[in-house]
Amino acid sequence: MAKPNVKAVLLSPQRTLGEKPLLVVGPSLGTSTVLWTETAALLGNDFDVIGWDLPGHGVSPAASETFSVAELADAVVDLVDSIAPGAAVFHYAGDSLGGATGLQLGIKHGERLKSLSVQCTGAKLGTPEGWLERAETVRAQGTAVMIQGSAQRWFAPGFMDRQPVVGSRLLHALRDADRFSYAFCCEALAGFDVRAELGSITVPTQALAGVEDTVAPPSFAEEIAAGINAGGGTAIAIALDGVGHLAPAEAPAVVADFMRTFMTEAGK
Repeated sequence: MAKPNVKAVLLSPQRTLGEKPLLVVGPSLGTSTVLWTETAALLGNDFDVIGWDLPGHGVSPAASETFSVAELADAVVDLVDSIAPGAAVFHYAGDSLGGATGLQLGIKHGERLKSLSVQCTGAKLGTPEGWLERAETVRAQGTAVMIQGSAQRWFAPGFMDRQPVVGSRLLHALRDADRFSYAFCCEALAGFDVRAELGSITVPTQALAGVEDTVAPPSFAEEIAAGINAGGGTAIAIALDGVGHLAPAEAPAVVADFMRTFMTEAGK
C-alpha cells in the first residue's frame, strides 16, 4: 500500500488563504468536489472552503496501487500542508468515503482538527465481500456500470426530478472516474472498520445522516456518536428528513446551517 496523491479545488471566493477559518471537505465514492458546490457557496463568506477529490476522480490523478482509508487521511493532511502551510488546524467535513476519511483523521490526526462533520457514513460500511465484488466488476466493465444503481442509492425519492442538473453532474463525475482508482477505493472500504477506535476521537464531532439513506442510515450516525461519547469525546447525531446518501448536494441549505452553527461553536 502507498499514500495516494489527492488534489484540491477552491470552493469559496478567491482571497488570501488564512483570512477565514479553513474548512476542508471530502467526497463520496464516485463523486467529486461537485458534491459540495452548493453547500460550500453558502459557507464561503465565513470559511475558506477547499474540496479534495479521491484518486482518479475529479482533478486528482489516478492511483497506481492500493491504499487504505487511513492513508487517504494522511494524504489530506499532506494536501492541507501544501496549500495552506500556516493552517495548523482546520475544520473537516466529508460524505460517505469522505466521512470515513474524516473518522480516520479524528483517530490519527485529531490534533489538526477544530471540528469534524461526518455525513452519510459509518465506522464500517457494507461488507468486505460486497466491496471486493464491486471492485472487480468496475475493473472489468468501467464505472458506467455503476450509474443506474448509484442513482438509486445516492438520492432520496424524487430528487432527480426536482434537481436534474445537480443529479446529472454527480452521475457524470461517476462516469468520468478512473475505473482502477474507483476499484482501489472499494478495496479501501473493504478493509475499513474503526468501530473499536471511535473512543479515541476527542475533536467535537457532528454525524449527519439522511433518513432516506439505505447505505448509511441514521443508526450508523448514532453508532458513531455513541462510540465517541463513550470514550469521553463530544459527538452528536442528527437525522435529516427527505435526504438520501449525498446530503451536501441534496439539502445544501440545511447542511450548511447545521455545519455553520457547529463549526462556529467548536471554533470558540
